[in-house]
Amino acid sequence: MLAMTLALMMAGDAPAYAKLEITEWQVPWENSRPRDPYVAAPDEVWFVGQRSDYAAVLNPETGEFERIDLPKGAGPHNIIVDERGAWYAGNKGAHIGKIDRETYEITQYPLPGDGRRDVHTMEFDFNGDIFFISQGANQIGHMDAETYDITLWDVPTKNARPYGLVVFQGKPWATLFGSNKLVTLTDDKKIQEIELPRKNANRPRRIGVDAQGHFWYVDYAGGYLGRWNPATDEINEWPMPAGVRSMPYAMAIDHRGYVWAAETGVQPNRIVGFDSVSETFTKPFEVESGGGTIRHMVFDPQSQALWFGTDANTIGRATIRYY
Repeated sequence: MLAMTLALMMAGDAPAYAKLEITEWQVPWENSRPRDPYVAAPDEVWFVGQRSDYAAVLNPETGEFERIDLPKGAGPHNIIVDERGAWYAGNKGAHIGKIDRETYEITQYPLPGDGRRDVHTMEFDFNGDIFFISQGANQIGHMDAETYDITLWDVPTKNARPYGLVVFQGKPWATLFGSNKLVTLTDDKKIQEIELPRKNANRPRRIGVDAQGHFWYVDYAGGYLGRWNPATDEINEWPMPAGVRSMPYAMAIDHRGYVWAAETGVQPNRIVGFDSVSETFTKPFEVESGGGTIRHMVFDPQSQALWFGTDANTIGRATIRYY
């Protein structure tokens, strides 16, 4: 287990001090690309091994891991957990899988149709149903978690590569990594695209939404953090601290509205916070393992921590403390 504690001063009208503790657990299965942790309980953090066809549970209190082998070729990309089970995205296996949290029995729900059916990132809506995106298939999907019926919508922009996903007020919102656009479903279930600045350079990769209903995205190609206000249609962007070398990827928004993003174009990877009130970035936090590439990050309100997986074969927790 690796641990590092950093102290910094936040810029702004009323400077605040924060102490960030980053802890990483070395995953015992080598080169498995552990990713997309989901905090189901303080002693139950689920994640998937994308390269090794497994789901696993980490107990942060003891450091113990438990592995659940998935069907061969599943290529899991993402996992989300509720009282019914742990649901994983079978990215290569063209299915959504459900793991019983007690018995670890696996049920597969194949995606309909032919061609690419690469389930990518999934999120629950307020009914417990699942929205997801399929990057290669260029689709947004929905699965009724009671009937298991799956509905797919084609994204109009060709090769748009839907990527990051959040569900807000019952609707899916996603980035289109192959273009300079965001996408959602309207109330009448029609696809709506939102164009972002810098058409030939902007490549939004992950997305988040704050308490005010503002949508935040990271521009992986240009090295920007961006915010779209649906009420005014105003878009603001700020260069990341590492500039064009930043390659911001994983991102999450915390309990105070700070936007956190991983700069993956620099080694070691760095996690940087952004105060939307003062419009300033924090000092970057280096990830001790190096990170390789931090692809996805979630904020857990109970522990007030960011959770992430790394290509250095670790699961990480970054606890945020404000003073």
